[in-house]
Amino acid sequence: MITVREARESDVQGIIEIYLATYGPDYVYPQYYEEFEIKKLIFSDETLMLVAEDSENGRIVGTASVILEVGAYTDLVGEFGRLAVHPDYRRRGIGTLLLEQRLSSVKDRLHVGVIEARVLHPFTQAIALKQGFAPVGFLPLKYVFGQERESMGLLVQLFGRGRELRRNNPRIVPEIYRLAGTSLEACRLAVDVIVDEESTPYPFGHGFSLSELTTEGYSRLMRIERGRVRNREIFGPMRLQYGYFKLISHHSKYLVAREGGHIVGAVGFTLERLDRVVRVFELISLRDEVIRFLLSKLEERCREEWDISYMELDVSAHAPRMQRTALQLGFVPVAYVPALAFVDVERLDLVKFAKLLVPLELGPMMLIPPLSDMAELVLAAFRHREVLPRLGKAVDRVGLFSGLEEEQLTRLAAACQHTAFAEGTEIFRQGDPSEEMYLLLEGEVTIHIAGREEPIGTVRAGECLGEISVLTGGERSATARAVTAVEAGVLTRRDLMSLVRLRPGIGVVLYRNLARGLGEKLRRADLGMLLK
Repeated sequence: MITVREARESDVQGIIEIYLATYGPDYVYPQYYEEFEIKKLIFSDETLMLVAEDSENGRIVGTASVILEVGAYTDLVGEFGRLAVHPDYRRRGIGTLLLEQRLSSVKDRLHVGVIEARVLHPFTQAIALKQGFAPVGFLPLKYVFGQERESMGLLVQLFGRGRELRRNNPRIVPEIYRLAGTSLEACRLAVDVIVDEESTPYPFGHGFSLSELTTEGYSRLMRIERGRVRNREIFGPMRLQYGYFKLISHHSKYLVAREGGHIVGAVGFTLERLDRVVRVFELISLRDEVIRFLLSKLEERCREEWDISYMELDVSAHAPRMQRTALQLGFVPVAYVPALAFVDVERLDLVKFAKLLVPLELGPMMLIPPLSDMAELVLAAFRHREVLPRLGKAVDRVGLFSGLEEEQLTRLAAACQHTAFAEGTEIFRQGDPSEEMYLLLEGEVTIHIAGREEPIGTVRAGECLGEISVLTGGERSATARAVTAVEAGVLTRRDLMSLVRLRPGIGVVLYRNLARGLGEKLRRADLGMLLK
């Protein structure tokens, strides 16, 4: 018979044996093999640690924990940590027993429960889903296990008043909408987000000096933080108000920006060298221009000094300018977590952003639905992010977009999706509805009209295809066929018109250039006919 109870000091060696059997001797967190560290978890008021015991022989065969205080934003938030069952006792329902006992022990003490489930453990995923946890994100290559990086599925469950204290109608940028909607529906919440099309990123400032926080600068920075406490846009597991020495003891750092000797901002982050992960937990600023400066300089240090693989920051779902800034800095939304931040008397949704500083090489995964669907949604955003620089360069070269400002070009490229066509594929047919235009990145396409055997024109890499019909409306006036393998960015009529409505200046430039480009295509077609 298996009995689940709270861990005691006498269970320490049994817990270590389970970790060794589960994770092997080369586990990236060797402190979990040390008696003193396990004892601290058992006796800490901030941690609930359970064990599963075989009552016939007194053997400890499973263990699970909940970290009840995981940071500054986490009032009444608990992280459901390591759940491990000895290999000799698997497939006996012990994992389910441990999770059920964890839930019943802490659900009255929490508003939000969080689980990071390994992609190689489908049973853990299944147990979490069965117990009411909902998938809200996918964290690619976040942790190191052995010699490889491994991804995690992120699941949450709301308890008690977590739902009723949630602040409604978050304001998010369009790139986050699908992720937000999927997560809210999974949590059985109304998709009440407001899409903000107009917010622009924070400007990039220059001329600031940079240093690490010292005791001398702490009091000055604290005065700035207290003045901005109601305007927080980034949340995390620590706060400046915890005190300088407590921050240091928790491996927290601040990069401080100065102008003319005066502190104008700082970014706080934790640096985890074992996993090579940096988590931003606070951003304090007197001027908007210092925000992108600090985040950019932090990334430079991550790349050049600390060999970091993964950067993460949690942005308020009510802060579209910060969301837009994170996107422009190359971060990708990987999770949308309802009600995670407790501010004043209400809970805010957070958007978790991540940036990989290593190639997206995922390795084997054993995800089950709906976690696999969430992973695909997030990975599609990463694949789009990878091709975005190429789209940006192509957009910049295309005559149709000549004269657009840098910010307009960036928004236009971000609105494009990525697609590919095999050699000989018909991309669209004459008479089809005009719903999409294509920006060729690679390959060659010939243009044909009914009643004529030879093509009337050719579109090559760096040129647009189908833009006339999309901009003017109506049906396709010709058929387009891939002569070679083709890679292209796709801009739908709906997305383009939405962007033009929000940025009328873009429309003026496009229609002016359309006339010019159409004239050039007609000239080329006429010249081709003359040479035949």
